[in-house]
Amino acid sequence: MTIQNSISEPGHLTVENILVAYNDHPALDDVSFQVPHGTRVAVVGPNGAGKSTLFKALVGLLPLRRGRILIHGLPLGHHKDCVAYVPQREEVDWKFPVTVSDVVLMGRYGNLGWFNRPGKRDGLIVARSLEQMGIANLAREPIGDLSGGQQQRVFLARALAQEPHILLMDEPFTGVDASTQEATLQLLDQLRKDQVTVMVSTHDLDLASKRFDQVLLINHRLIAYGKAEQVFTPETVTRAFGKHAMFLDKIVVDDCCPPEMFE
Repeated sequence: MTIQNSISEPGHLTVENILVAYNDHPALDDVSFQVPHGTRVAVVGPNGAGKSTLFKALVGLLPLRRGRILIHGLPLGHHKDCVAYVPQREEVDWKFPVTVSDVVLMGRYGNLGWFNRPGKRDGLIVARSLEQMGIANLAREPIGDLSGGQQQRVFLARALAQEPHILLMDEPFTGVDASTQEATLQLLDQLRKDQVTVMVSTHDLDLASKRFDQVLLINHRLIAYGKAEQVFTPETVTRAFGKHAMFLDKIVVDDCCPPEMFE
């Protein structure tokens, strides 16, 4: 049985019965949930479960075959740059000839309009975002020359420059160094104070349990949504991950999450 969110206030992000398909093969089918303003949600599921598809649908990169997505009660497109999206690193062309500052400035484009050029305020926001992610010294460096962790920080700075109400982060802890992981977690703490809604896809079930308000467990359909202790049960995890899932000291583990992760 699907676990419903226990928070009674209306969700500022509402997903209603959405269907997203690739060449008539459903990637997400009949998915519905609400995320109250300022909530931190971990999106969990096996590889190919539709986590990235969900994020792309939430920013309008993939069309809905059915259902609707509402932000503050209005359909997608009614809020200028309200949702920021940090994709997986492998989805980015790191050979594109731009500097770190150029990439972060892209976060301001949705606020500028078609014919306006970046102004003083935009420059200050870019500088602040670079400083917040600890990469101000890299502002003039080509994006392709950076390490994986530095590149991740650049895209987080771009998202900050966008000044979003909702931030989507797709596997931000994969393939980065420990300092970048910690910087990302510190950013999540700051965004909580700023009442920014955050959704993060992750394979780290221990992290999802300890650092997030809610867990959204999916495998093409919504399996469960709620507090981690409600979501990570033998029944729901078996439905999501299949017979290869197991439990270790009350922490759910599957093939992608080795036991040493939790040591």
